[in-house]
Amino acid sequence: MSVLVVDDDPTVSEVVRGYLERAGFDVRHAEDGNQALELADHEAPDLVVLDVMLPGLDGIEVCRRLRSRGDVPIVMLTALGSEVDRVLGLEVGADDYLTKPFSPRELVLRVQSVLRRAGRVGSAPAGGPPGTPAGVGVPDAEGAPGAEGRPERVVVDGDLRVDLAAHRVTMAGRDLTLTVREFDLLAHLVTHPGVAFTREQLMNAVWGWEFGDLSTVTVHVRRVRAKVEVDPARPARLSTVWGVGYRWDPTTVAVP
Repeated sequence: MSVLVVDDDPTVSEVVRGYLERAGFDVRHAEDGNQALELADHEAPDLVVLDVMLPGLDGIEVCRRLRSRGDVPIVMLTALGSEVDRVLGLEVGADDYLTKPFSPRELVLRVQSVLRRAGRVGSAPAGGPPGTPAGVGVPDAEGAPGAEGRPERVVVDGDLRVDLAAHRVTMAGRDLTLTVREFDLLAHLVTHPGVAFTREQLMNAVWGWEFGDLSTVTVHVRRVRAKVEVDPARPARLSTVWGVGYRWDPTTVAVP
């Protein structure tokens, strides 16, 4: 598996590269945004570790351009306390972020986690897709648990089809492009229709974090709505439950 590290600080890039290589990754390095885009085109990395503060094209613009070209997972590095950078990074398509200073070992774990969720390394935990609690069956194409509680791999809700195994979403027969975290969030919600989740619960179930910036959840909800709602300003599927959080309201209702 290959990782492109984009950071103009030689100390940071050297340390990150060393840890990733010891974890078994093939690492390439870019010092600025233009070089990062060129390497991404020619090397086709499995994941990009991208610093926000870069000479020339900044990390936000690089992330935006990478996302417009494909679905390569992106982990962004932001300055400590820079909420604006974190939110902007998530808005333009980053899958995860770490704030500087950070633990290189934590970065390796985040990289491995994002790759697993993207289906590029390993597999989802038994019993369902990433973020599905143990023992919870995933609804099948009819919206009901599989036989004997075994999870099925496709959820159909009206014109929306979520293929959990193929990591593919279509709406009205058209493929939707989702980032890893967007897909994980959508998968968790559609497999628990009618259940209201707090942002803390979603952060734990989808991101695997006990603590974190809850705006991460808010931004991803907004991005998913933009892709699955006819009118994102008046969501009919991914509803806000005031004072609680968010709920998936299925358009297909199973009749007993």
